[in-house]
Amino acid sequence: QLQLVESGGGLVQSGGSLRLSCLASGGTLDFYAIGWFRQAPGKEREGVGCIISSGGYANYEASVKGRFTISRDNAKNTVYLQMNSLKPEDTAVYSCAAVDPDVRSNYRCSSAILPAAGRYDYWGQGTQVTVSS
Repeated sequence: QLQLVESGGGLVQSGGSLRLSCLASGGTLDFYAIGWFRQAPGKEREGVGCIISSGGYANYEASVKGRFTISRDNAKNTVYLQMNSLKPEDTAVYSCAAVDPDVRSNYRCSSAILPAAGRYDYWGQGTQVTVSS
């Protein structure tokens, strides 16, 4: 029943910034932990980061740590992915995903290895991010 819609993707030059949004409907966002994933052509889906349902903690893949920031605004039912210092290697389709930790008790955002895609139950359609050299 929960639906997620990403927006904010586009074309940006290397070193530039974009902010992606993940708007949730059909449920209350603060019940869910959120993950961000990306998939480049010919490559496997890669976890970017995650944020716990309370918003007090976020975890990131090493290659984006310090450049990307996940935040949430429960009043707007929206999670954001702020991307700074973008590189051509960041070019991919970015998707958000949600999981209710009370339902999926084995979910852990606070781990050295980010939760895999299979840990999430709800997915958005994705938004394209293209970073030019």
